[in-house]
Amino acid sequence: MRPRVEEVRIQGLGVIDEAVLELSPGFTVVTGETGAGKTMVVTGLGLLFGGRADPARVRPGADRATVEGTLVIDRDGRVAQQVEDAGGVLEDGQLIISRTVSSEGRSRAWLGGRSVPVGTLTYLADDLVAVHGQMDQQRLLQPGRQRAALDRYAGDDLVKPLRAYEQAYRRHRQIAEQLTELTTRARERAQEADLLKFGLEEIEKTDPKPGEDVSLREEEERLSHADTLRGAAETAHAALLGDPMAGEQIQDAVSLVGQARSAVEAVRDVDPALAGIADRLAEAGYLLSDVATELAAYAESVEADPARLAAVQERRSVLTHLIRKYGEDSTAVLGWAERAATRLTELEGDDDRIADLAREHEELTGRLTELAAELTRVRTAAAERFGQVVTEELTALAMPHARVAVVLTRAAEFGPHGVDEVELRMSPHPASPPLPLNKGASGGELSRVMLAIEVVFAGADPVPTFVFDEVDAGVGGKAAVEIGRRLARLARTAQVIVVTHLPQVAAFADQHLVVEKDSDGSVVRSGVVALDRDARTRELSRMLAGLEDSELGRAHAEELLAIAAADKA
Repeated sequence: MRPRVEEVRIQGLGVIDEAVLELSPGFTVVTGETGAGKTMVVTGLGLLFGGRADPARVRPGADRATVEGTLVIDRDGRVAQQVEDAGGVLEDGQLIISRTVSSEGRSRAWLGGRSVPVGTLTYLADDLVAVHGQMDQQRLLQPGRQRAALDRYAGDDLVKPLRAYEQAYRRHRQIAEQLTELTTRARERAQEADLLKFGLEEIEKTDPKPGEDVSLREEEERLSHADTLRGAAETAHAALLGDPMAGEQIQDAVSLVGQARSAVEAVRDVDPALAGIADRLAEAGYLLSDVATELAAYAESVEADPARLAAVQERRSVLTHLIRKYGEDSTAVLGWAERAATRLTELEGDDDRIADLAREHEELTGRLTELAAELTRVRTAAAERFGQVVTEELTALAMPHARVAVVLTRAAEFGPHGVDEVELRMSPHPASPPLPLNKGASGGELSRVMLAIEVVFAGADPVPTFVFDEVDAGVGGKAAVEIGRRLARLARTAQVIVVTHLPQVAAFADQHLVVEKDSDGSVVRSGVVALDRDARTRELSRMLAGLEDSELGRAHAEELLAIAAADKA
């Protein structure tokens, strides 16, 4: 199912106070008297799909203009995914898009109930609608669009080589970026390598060990306070066991505890409660003896060693220098060295990598050259056919002397789609040189060129809805009939909405909407009404003769409707 616009509500836009357009899937035509606001319908659709917000379009006396559209969307299609990515939601397969423009120029947009930047609507419009208005013929005027249009026309002949080219181009660009990175940063990489080498040599020369800085700090503390530590141990030992070398009888802790134990042991049988105390005093005596022994051993081990102290301090100074530069401690310094060695290996391997990348880049350049030449060949053939077919269409659209050509020029470098720059050019008459579309055609002519192109693309163009404003400007008679016929042909595969003043075009529509107006003092109000068969005849009569009830006009209108119906059948 192709997306289509189902309903459009317009409020406060131009002369339109409030209007609702219920649109059919096929060919819908919008007519009305001059000044009724037909062009505002196209303007509203343009706003709905990200068009420029002009505060001058806001209806006088209104705070803002509002356009709301209801679209039927394939739930599994590309548009539905884009809406989901933007945070919007679909309701029963319908998408609601809304746009407001304040009289001060502020603009806001909503997509599926979610406020979004206006640019989101513009992006979404690429897959939904092509608006061809008198002042809005931008879609196929963009070089990228013209190249894409030619590629679609070229069809299957271009698909395989274009896919191969795009794949090779992505790899070619990736390698080019890597080469640029490696070669332009050669000096920085060399400087980085030198710094890494210096650091690794410095660490290797020092040869730190994990946790070495902590153990050296503790050893320096012991050596610096050797006398104090030994004196403390000896004093504590004497307090526990006394000093037999002193020749004095002192009351040491072990002796006192022994005396206490002996006193309690003597009476432990008298009272069982003292037995537990005697045992604990025995344990205390053993513990004090062990501690005294360890203190004696510690006192003997502590020696003042000025030479060792100097060596420890010097080693600590060297480690502190490394830690200040490479890590928080000796373990972190070793971690830095490991990472630096890995990075240095990468940097030293860049020369070999550059050589390999350069060879692959050269091979891919040759491959791209071949593929680009094939793309140019296919596009050149398609461009010739395309120009001829569009020119034939223009002949039937009252532009018999116009010629459309597709000009291919070679770009300076490879692009994502080849080396071809594509431009549509037109000569309004044989004596004029072919010029770009926006310079070689007037507004009405440009609309007809766009119509001719869209008819040629019918069935191949992914855009499901086309909007044309005054595509029939400056033509009449047989040419007008041909325009109607081609719009009807386009409507077989897409939704077509056309604002016209020609009855010959309106007769081919599947649905006819008329913009009516009435005056209420100085305020003009417009509304949109769907016409039945009889009302449609009256409207065509008005467009033909200026009178709704003209007998000749009604007869002519009936004849136009019959011709159009037969042609479509």
